[in-house]
Amino acid sequence: MNTTPGTGVPLPPASGAWREGDPPGRRQWHMWEKPLPLEAGGELPGVRLAYETWGQLTPDGSNAVLVLHALTGDSHVTGPAGPGHPTPGWWEGLVGPGRALDTDRWFVVAPNVLGGCQGSTGPSSRRPDGRHWGGDFPLLTQRDQVAAEVDLADALGIGRWALVIGGSMGGMRALEWAVSHPERTEALLLLACPAAASAEQIAWADIQLHAIRSDPHWHSGDYHDAGPGRGPHAGLGLARRLAHVTYRSEPELQARFGRTPQHTEDPWRGGRYQVGSYLDHHAAKLVGRFDAGSYVVLSEAMNTHDIGRGRGGTRAALRRVTARTLVAAVDSDRLYPPSQQAELAAGIPSADRLRVVRSPYGHDGFLIETDQVAALVRELTSS
Repeated sequence: MNTTPGTGVPLPPASGAWREGDPPGRRQWHMWEKPLPLEAGGELPGVRLAYETWGQLTPDGSNAVLVLHALTGDSHVTGPAGPGHPTPGWWEGLVGPGRALDTDRWFVVAPNVLGGCQGSTGPSSRRPDGRHWGGDFPLLTQRDQVAAEVDLADALGIGRWALVIGGSMGGMRALEWAVSHPERTEALLLLACPAAASAEQIAWADIQLHAIRSDPHWHSGDYHDAGPGRGPHAGLGLARRLAHVTYRSEPELQARFGRTPQHTEDPWRGGRYQVGSYLDHHAAKLVGRFDAGSYVVLSEAMNTHDIGRGRGGTRAALRRVTARTLVAAVDSDRLYPPSQQAELAAGIPSADRLRVVRSPYGHDGFLIETDQVAALVRELTSS
């Protein structure tokens, strides 16, 4: 086993992506029969989406719910960690028998986004000639990702989703579904997402992209065949540290950590504060389960998000939504502030007042405050 010198800690693989030959877990796969045309030009051949399902689809296909994950999420919405799934479900309290998305009633579908690294086609995947896509993977937009999900819905026999739900990046795609395919979206729950990526959000992403691309092991994105410890782990870890600060709120970090040193470490002599140890922990976790190339591709896709592009602007685009809609903001969110969700609630004709998730946790509140999110789901699905 390759280990870090002097520590005995195993070196991480070059990429934390799911690879061919790894245990499939609960994943299923859908293959596109033809290349996927891309909004930026060109096409992507050999497209495959990994997805998971829970419950049973009714004969008329009327009980299908689409759950869309955020940047570093995947198809494993609920269920334990185990072979093929490095972490437990990321919305464990929301999906399952007796829960808000009751799988005795609903057929829940969760795809791994196109460009991701947990079974769907992305930079860590092999292209038709057998090489990894790596740095040659094309620019994707939210519209490309939704187009791939439309083909999945068709293959599953789902003509209209009873509900589409997503937060953060998943909310961007949920909104794109409702604008691009209003006839296929009956109800819509948008959490902590904007109509378009703002300059500040692009700036945060740009710093993270620079961190990854500055890693000496990045090799222009072509590192997937490198040995353990030879991937761009330092850059990906820096990107995660920065991102995680934007995901939480300043009061929460102060209340949890303050200026306290990490155990016996002395920050005046090279040691860490507790908050630094906390960020190190989250960086190490991500490096073990994610791919730096996917982080780049998905961050760039989020930067392209603009629901009004080519549609006459934001207001005109939002007027295309016909789904029963709830828009919710997290009151302490400093990455996607509530003013952005207020714009969505005001602009979507079928939405009413902005709903607010009360949370000290910042942007991550949409994942943590499961009871409040469950109440919104039940409000949309109670009829």
